[in-house]
Amino acid sequence: MNFSRNPRSYILYILLFGAFGLFVYSMLTSSEPTQVVALNTVAQAVMDGEVREIRVSNNTATIITRRGDRYRATLEPDADITKLLRDFGVTPEQLNRVDIIYEPPSQWGALLSVLGSFLPLLLFAGFLFFMLRQAQGSNNQAMSFGKSRARMFSGDKPTVTFDDVAGADEAKEELKEVVEFLREPEKFVSLGARIPKGVLMVGPPGTGKTLMARAVAGEAGVPFFSISGSEFVEMFVGVGASRVRDLFEQAKRNSPCIIFIDEIDAVGRHRGAGLGGSHDEREQTLNQILVEMDGFDTDTNVIVIAATNRPDILDPALLRPGRFDRRVVLDRPDLRGRRAILDVHVRGKPLAKDVDLDAIAQQTPGFTGADLENLVNEAAILAARRNRRTISMAEFQEAIERVLAGPERKSRIISEHEKRVIAYHEAGHAVVIYHLPNCDPVHKISIVARGMAGGYVLNPPAEDRMFMRKSKFLDEMAAALGGRIAEELVFGDVTTGASNDLEKVTHMARSMVTRYGMSDVLGPLTFGDTEEMVFLGREIAEQRNYSEEVAQMIDEEVRKLVTHAYERARQILIEHRDQLDRLAQRLMEVETMSRAEFEALMRGEEPPAPSAPASKPTASTQTDSDKKAGGDLSLSPLPA
Repeated sequence: MNFSRNPRSYILYILLFGAFGLFVYSMLTSSEPTQVVALNTVAQAVMDGEVREIRVSNNTATIITRRGDRYRATLEPDADITKLLRDFGVTPEQLNRVDIIYEPPSQWGALLSVLGSFLPLLLFAGFLFFMLRQAQGSNNQAMSFGKSRARMFSGDKPTVTFDDVAGADEAKEELKEVVEFLREPEKFVSLGARIPKGVLMVGPPGTGKTLMARAVAGEAGVPFFSISGSEFVEMFVGVGASRVRDLFEQAKRNSPCIIFIDEIDAVGRHRGAGLGGSHDEREQTLNQILVEMDGFDTDTNVIVIAATNRPDILDPALLRPGRFDRRVVLDRPDLRGRRAILDVHVRGKPLAKDVDLDAIAQQTPGFTGADLENLVNEAAILAARRNRRTISMAEFQEAIERVLAGPERKSRIISEHEKRVIAYHEAGHAVVIYHLPNCDPVHKISIVARGMAGGYVLNPPAEDRMFMRKSKFLDEMAAALGGRIAEELVFGDVTTGASNDLEKVTHMARSMVTRYGMSDVLGPLTFGDTEEMVFLGREIAEQRNYSEEVAQMIDEEVRKLVTHAYERARQILIEHRDQLDRLAQRLMEVETMSRAEFEALMRGEEPPAPSAPASKPTASTQTDSDKKAGGDLSLSPLPA
């Protein structure tokens, strides 16, 4: 408790401690083993020579015997102990053998006596006062439910600026304009420009929406209120709307300022889609936000910045001009953006000379800013575990594979037959990829279990793509089926290892037919209503807007595409069976191959020595749970 802010509590605790001290003192003083006796008994003891000392204080006489026992006798006010003893027959010679000491009356005796009598009442009053204060605090806490819980940052000492944000240049330009509005509003008002009311930042998770908002707070130099959308909604009716009102009142008192609402979809969902009627607490909160952003009071210099990764479920009234005037998209960074993000995250970290950030950026397509931060952190952790002073390229390569597929399962024990099946499975993928023109080159092959995969083939795209061609889809489907076909050709049987490959191929084929209009029979049409309802879930909300005949044609087209890809991959593996056998045998020996080793082997050359020693072969049997799981044996980044 802060006593400087609440002196009454300070005084209360002093009184309580004082009362406790008095209580202890009274207990100690009252605990002396004294017995009350009459004066005639004292006189008889003096005559018998048993009394050594008599101490007289106020109206009490304390008798101490020669054995050390203590007794107490009560005297009349202003009575003389010597005269009283003589009246009971004690001779002067007998009194001379006793030390009679008159102690001065204690100044605190009367006070302690009074306080001791009032001590129970004082303790009860203190306890009652404490309970009343607790009840009053609970009442204040209950009344503070409607207060905003936004955290305010002054912006005087920014911890994050635009220099700390990379890979989103267009978003930074949009938000720099908002910062300039707040710093120099006169420049825009003189031209008749209106300050924007709100900025909605949209993007997948991990693209840096919250980091960008923190950078705006650091650059603006104005008060910055930060709150999450879920903090508005409570179990009490009207609390969310009350917190919205209190938040905007605080913002108006500190204007110009910025309000940042993270995950606004928690309160900004489309109204009228609920199952509980229109009087929903979340909808009342959203209504209050709408009124505060564009109500009758339009002269306040308060900018609302909101972030969400679900813009499709937001209420249209929230997205109209006048409320959220601008929509800033933070998408996954491209190659140059990933390179700039890596520069930010490697600041202050000791890097080895062999680290090539350009190569790392090229090997991480689709990574967000959070993924790249995690990648650099994983590399630093690996270097520390290996007792190295710098982070080398080997740690970054290992970190990429850990992020993509998970850590290596070195403790997984498999038999030689299982290992041979995995080697031919991954070799089938790699050989088909090598001979198809639209597949990205193989970067690495491994039959070491990692995550849920028994093995994997990495073939990241050589460049960023915004569009996928039909020929690219067909080649990727054939490459995904290469592992299953290799098992059929070599062993005459198939395993559950291709379950994930089949799922990817089927999904790609159905997307080509129903979403991208790539079917020659059905033509450039899309099938299926993909609108999503808020409470019922995505799968339930999807409705078929086509007949049963069309559904049968869709199934036939999907089967035709998958069958065509299957035949292409089978033909390639039959023609290049020698390459398949050599590659699988090589994988059995080294377990992991790089791009240079793979391409040299495919050209019929002697592959260079592996960069890292291969792990020792394992000899045991795979567990039943692993066999039944049907984990993916190929992790080539095929498009969904």
